[in-house]
Amino acid sequence: MDSYSIADAKAHLSELIDKVMAGESVEITRRGKTVARVIPADRKGPPLDVERLRRLTAAQSVQREGAGAFIRRLRDADRY
Repeated sequence: MDSYSIADAKAHLSELIDKVMAGESVEITRRGKTVARVIPADRKGPPLDVERLRRLTAAQSVQREGAGAFIRRLRDADRY
């Protein structure tokens, strides 16, 4: 794992990010002591259940009133 001072990290941030994206970890130090560790983000999320999403959207009712009209009605009803 490579180690960089805060000043070096600020000066070469894009290079450090490239290293992290390549799978490496990077330590950032202040006065020789580690203050931060930058590690690759876990980009994998849970798989999307398309069938469940379809069931959810099918169960929702269709709105008869548009969003603008709805907000105007709420605003005007509570105005006075």
